[in-house]
Amino acid sequence: MNTLQQLEKDYMAEMKAKRAVPEFSPGDTLRVHVKVTEGQRERIQAYEGVCIARKNAGLNSSFTVRKISFGEGVERVFPLFAPIVDKIEVVRKGRVRRAKLYYLRDRRGRSARIAEESTGGNDGEGENA
Repeated sequence: MNTLQQLEKDYMAEMKAKRAVPEFSPGDTLRVHVKVTEGQRERIQAYEGVCIARKNAGLNSSFTVRKISFGEGVERVFPLFAPIVDKIEVVRKGRVRRAKLYYLRDRRGRSARIAEESTGGNDGEGENA
């Protein structure tokens, strides 16, 4: 293992100890808390949308979140281990059959919805209820 790989490994271990990264995949609705610096002040801003892509590349891992803001589609790419990402919350799990959901860019309204993943638990419905 060369020096650069060792530095990346150490930095990843430090970031994982500082902030837990939840398990999420494309199709999940995420709420990403981002540190925003305005002059001397720093505040946390929430960005909520559907994860449409995930790139797993060690320290360079990133994910893309898409939301509709005032009728316009907005996508933002977040580095997974960047210090500007304060916290990642999984709002709901989605069930999709693709790794990259770029087809959502062309869709509007109901056709852009993603089915929610069932938990598999029996909640009083079905033949045994």
